[in-house]
Amino acid sequence: MTVPRTLAFCCLALLWQRETITLSDLLRFVEEDHIPYINAFQHFPEEMKLYGRDKGIFAIESWPNYEDIYKKMIEIATFLDLPRFPDITEDCYLHPNMLCLKYLMEVNLPDEMHNLTCQVVKMTGIGEVDFLTFDPIAKMAKTAKYDVQAVAVIVVVLKLLFLLDDNLEWSLSNIAEKYNEKNKEDKPWFDFRKWYQVMKKSLDEKKQKWEETRAKYLWKSEKPLYHSSIDKSVVCKRREMVVNLQKQFSTLVDSTPTIGKKSPSSFQFNWTEEDPDRTCFHGHSLQGVLTKKGQSLTTKNSLYWLSTQKFCRSYCKHVTTYEESNFSLSYQFIINLFSFLLRIKTSFLHEEVSLIEKRLFKTKYSKTKKKSSRSRKVRKY
Repeated sequence: MTVPRTLAFCCLALLWQRETITLSDLLRFVEEDHIPYINAFQHFPEEMKLYGRDKGIFAIESWPNYEDIYKKMIEIATFLDLPRFPDITEDCYLHPNMLCLKYLMEVNLPDEMHNLTCQVVKMTGIGEVDFLTFDPIAKMAKTAKYDVQAVAVIVVVLKLLFLLDDNLEWSLSNIAEKYNEKNKEDKPWFDFRKWYQVMKKSLDEKKQKWEETRAKYLWKSEKPLYHSSIDKSVVCKRREMVVNLQKQFSTLVDSTPTIGKKSPSSFQFNWTEEDPDRTCFHGHSLQGVLTKKGQSLTTKNSLYWLSTQKFCRSYCKHVTTYEESNFSLSYQFIINLFSFLLRIKTSFLHEEVSLIEKRLFKTKYSKTKKKSSRSRKVRKY
């Protein structure tokens, strides 16, 4: 049981209990030092003496990775021959409808979008109990990436509404801006451009703080590990000298007092109507991008482009590839925003978006499949 495997085991326990915490939350709590991970041995009692091989287990020199911990969760559950986990039902926090609502609030998008995300969840079948519930003894043991999946649904809904082709979203923004200027007393229409400006500023600030925190992080522990008891005195003396130097440099570089550790929270962004510098879009209307057709509402935008035209069928680890230069700037921003929120690779989220689209647009994919089988030409994916 290495430290990453221990973290994966903790995540399995949380999933079994159906706790209101996702894998990305857990990894972020590790990053924020709420959960011991880097230099976890510092919290061990004095009677636990670590030497030799223990150093290789507990001397962690990198942050946990989402994909790696996710794979380890499946490996451990399969190895332990665990039974089917408790059902993930609609009233459970890990259900995509619940998580979509949470992430819509997080990234300051209109509440009205939740109805659309629920429709996509229903149409794709990703809200079904059997699809969401982890069963390690099944033939193909795998668990849903609950947080990544929910965020991917939101990306698909944004594409359905605004296309995200660096053209339509700005045209719709112009219409919303004109309407809001003329009808200041009415419920404001959602303005994608204004939302983009607010979110970009907030994201840049968060990223800068995150990078600064990472740069300042002290990897060396206060209670160092040593190969044998003979090395103990040498290591302790060296550590004492390092601590003294750090204190001297910290007083020279930064005179401001260090702020105490904040309590863990599921939300990274907070939006309130009272904040004049940061507009809250939760109560804004989607009337500018929806049109009434009989009793139902449909999107004014009738176009859609697939994130992946052809899926990889080789024995490589990925099902699709993601090169930023091949996609619109709006799509890149959305993918980067949510990837930072979950602390995952952009390619990982893009892959999940493609898989949601594959379920949503089955007919489109079956047509492209027939065309490719007729053609003898080899195409790049």
